[in-house]
Amino acid sequence: MMNNTENTFMGLGIAPRLLDKLNSMGFKTPTPIQHKTIPSLIEGKDVIGIAQTGTGKTLAFGVPMIQRILQSKGQNKGLIVLPTRELAIQVEEALMKIGREFGLKTAVLIGGASTYQQIGALRTNPQIIIGTPGRINDLVEQRALNLHNVNILVLDEADRMFDMGFAPQIKKILQQVPENRQTMLFSATMPDNIAKIASGHMKLPVRIEIAKQGTAADKIEQELFVVPKNQKISLLKKLLSEYKGSVLVFIRAKHSAGKIVRDLKVAGFSATEIHSNRSLNQRKEALEGFKFGKYRVLVATDIASRGIDVKGIELVVNYDLPENPEDYVHRIGRTGRAGLSGKAVSFAMPDQGSKVREIERLTNLYIPIAKLPEGLPIAIKTPETGFAPTQKRFQPRQYGRPNNRPQRSRFAYKR
Repeated sequence: MMNNTENTFMGLGIAPRLLDKLNSMGFKTPTPIQHKTIPSLIEGKDVIGIAQTGTGKTLAFGVPMIQRILQSKGQNKGLIVLPTRELAIQVEEALMKIGREFGLKTAVLIGGASTYQQIGALRTNPQIIIGTPGRINDLVEQRALNLHNVNILVLDEADRMFDMGFAPQIKKILQQVPENRQTMLFSATMPDNIAKIASGHMKLPVRIEIAKQGTAADKIEQELFVVPKNQKISLLKKLLSEYKGSVLVFIRAKHSAGKIVRDLKVAGFSATEIHSNRSLNQRKEALEGFKFGKYRVLVATDIASRGIDVKGIELVVNYDLPENPEDYVHRIGRTGRAGLSGKAVSFAMPDQGSKVREIERLTNLYIPIAKLPEGLPIAIKTPETGFAPTQKRFQPRQYGRPNNRPQRSRFAYKR
């Protein structure tokens, strides 16, 4: 006889009240990361969870944390540390949708928001604190926050926090929380050096890897254009005229976001920007506007590549290739979320063959190169853009690898 609980949240150790809540919210079938981690976390084990972006990691750690807090009648306290303000707000919203009717209280501690209001939230004795490393440590130093009663610690997007230079602040937090605690680490990638640091602060952690590190969601169609810098904006406009849904555009330098948005608006596309130079209110307005259709295009730096959950993004465009190949996985993971299909297009300049190969090695995929549309206008060189034509060109070499793995360089350079 078939086990009726095999593809449901039943049988994972979730309390009946929480099961009823998940069911009322439309959560019927757990994702692989949820199915494999929830039982271990409910038992109180330390876990390192590695899964593709968009596979439900927030629910994977959120449900066990809420259950353990409710079962302890509020004696257990949770701390969730994340790399960005937007991710902190999103996680708090997700947890409160589940826990509000059970009397769950949270406090969000992030930069760019009122410290006074955050201290006020802490005085209500919240069961779960969610925040970025800098603000958490600031409030600890001000003696407005005491971490000595934290029983459950989550480091979400841990590798990203280390990449962003938060290692010293994370170590300060680890020194403040009790040694006798439950620790969870979640991310889409977990380099060995990060795993070693993390494991040093965990008790016999269970490592659960749903997909090989660097694996992109299998329902995302990927494509590459080799395009000179002075034709990127024209190619982007061409793509926006072909695709009709919401589009997330990733750039490397925040100072170029404003010009791209202005160019898109002149061309008739509703667009906005999100990056670290924007205030918290501006970033919230941009993200909410993108979520609910006010803006069709969101131009973002990598601040938005981790954990921003916007449903139904049709296309992700890597206007600039990321500095680190791991960020490519997180960027394209903004589309094709929760089992849906999606499309990711990357722009590579003619001298960036090595960066493309780094991405292909990490993802274990051969990214097909598409032909540039005929007659793309060339952007006029100005002091603001600094655009200048390049003389380099590269072309793919066709090896026809049957296992879809590039063995050697596909790029031949000609002058």
